[in-house]
Amino acid sequence: MKILARDIPPRTAWALEQAGVHPLLARLFAARGVQAAAELDDGLAQLLSPADLLGAQDAARLLADAIEQQARICVVADYDCDGATACAVALRGLRMLGAANVRYLVPDRVVDGYGLTPAIAERVHQLGTDVLVTVDNGIASVDGVARAKALGLTVIVTDHHLPAATLPAADAIVNPNQPACGFASKSIAGVGVMFYVLMALRAELRSRGAFEDASTPSGSNAAAKQPQPRLDTLLPLVALGTVADVVKLDANNRRLVAQGLRRIRAGQMPPGLGALFSAASRRAAVASTFDFGFALGPRINAAGRLADMTIGIECLLTEDALRADELARQLDAINRERRDIESGMREHAMLLVEELFEEGEEPPPAVSVFDPDFHEGVVGIVASRIKDKLHRPTFVFAASSAPGHEHELKGSGRSIAGFHLRDALDLVAKRHPGVLIKFGGHAMAAGCTIAEEHFEVFEQALAEVAQEWLDERTLTRQMETDGPLPAQFRRTETVDAINSQVWGQGFAPPTFSEELEVISQRLVGEKHLSLKLRHQGEMVDGIWFGHTEPLPAKVLLAYRLDINEWQGQRKLQFLVEGAQLTAG
Repeated sequence: MKILARDIPPRTAWALEQAGVHPLLARLFAARGVQAAAELDDGLAQLLSPADLLGAQDAARLLADAIEQQARICVVADYDCDGATACAVALRGLRMLGAANVRYLVPDRVVDGYGLTPAIAERVHQLGTDVLVTVDNGIASVDGVARAKALGLTVIVTDHHLPAATLPAADAIVNPNQPACGFASKSIAGVGVMFYVLMALRAELRSRGAFEDASTPSGSNAAAKQPQPRLDTLLPLVALGTVADVVKLDANNRRLVAQGLRRIRAGQMPPGLGALFSAASRRAAVASTFDFGFALGPRINAAGRLADMTIGIECLLTEDALRADELARQLDAINRERRDIESGMREHAMLLVEELFEEGEEPPPAVSVFDPDFHEGVVGIVASRIKDKLHRPTFVFAASSAPGHEHELKGSGRSIAGFHLRDALDLVAKRHPGVLIKFGGHAMAAGCTIAEEHFEVFEQALAEVAQEWLDERTLTRQMETDGPLPAQFRRTETVDAINSQVWGQGFAPPTFSEELEVISQRLVGEKHLSLKLRHQGEMVDGIWFGHTEPLPAKVLLAYRLDINEWQGQRKLQFLVEGAQLTAG
């Protein structure tokens, strides 16, 4: 591992500090590209306008018509946390805005696969639907949209995934990544897209005189109208889905997340979110993006991986606190099962990977593994774990359990910087026609389906592309850090200041690095290294989770700041993230 320190523009950091930003935060923000304090304004007024999102006005007009006509609306969701929160935001928001007949349908990961398929369109039609709305999917559903249209449905696609060359023939498409869309936040999550559609819909209904006007005297007409709904009550769900989907936290996404966190910390959230915090033994009053990414998000995702995402969506929709608690406990139990399955799969997968190269040798440039006993709902997580351990693009495959597809393998891949996974699959498909039955995804995560007999062809083809695209620099794990921690900030108040901010993908949580003296070290729980470190002359506790190999007396460490709470006492500790052995 090579530990690198980010550049910190001194003038920018100074200007931020002069504008009232905490001195350490000023350095951290400057290193992440923040140019001025105004960029840190997370007020609702600073959000990008829905008018800039291509298709949002078209979708708003269609939905406003549907509400006025009391048409039947069905939301087709995805089975991950972004899809679940987008579905909950859609249903809650549409009902707030006057939709009297709105329901949802979420595909089954195993039986239905991803997106709006023709079969899903048939099921939606059989429900008596007039208007079909996709959330977090649909941009690639050319056949499914065509079938829905043929059945007479109005189709609105809301999505954020990259489109193919051919767009579906929907009545409206809302996706910042579609051609000609000038919306500045290309990284907005699916739940964020749906939230923007609701904002556009509220503006459309307002222009039609659907809401009470505070300046209008009360009367028969005014009495028939509802007050304008507060859509900001949906922001806790928007924040959760945005962080859980690991999209880049650009300025607009950071504002959405900050606003959601602010409401959660104040106790203003749906009962299901509160119940999930309790089930995960986390405190909503001090909620952070870490809670979304590592506590709540995985519990909702587990339902889509192992069971039925309906459980997750219902947890986010219910207003009954007892029902929310029951569903959150179910999600927690499913997540524990997921962890058990993942643990066994990860160990077995690593054994398979170790057979690909001799001890002391470098791993192949890309890794693909398959075992008939692997669970297809967990392949993505296991691929991520192997990728993290080996620093190689990794695909993990499981046998499909969908009826009629028993000889197919479903694979999920995770990548490293410098290797665009979806583009790599495209090249494999061109070089080996017929091997990939279907594929899709992004730069860092992708999925595909192949015939079992083609696994070795795929394995070799992906490794060949990686061999061509990657070099020694990209195959060497690098960790960007914020350099040494000034001694005056080695206190618990610094941790509180850091945790109050929004960090995540593209706006990395602060990690510091410097050479430290290891005073003592011991294993705890058989798999974690407990440390006593000397930091700039002072002793500090450290912990390296999941690491068992001893460290030298002096070592360059990368670490995050954390607070260890025990019996009412709060003590700062270093969470070690990596080490680079120094020469000599």
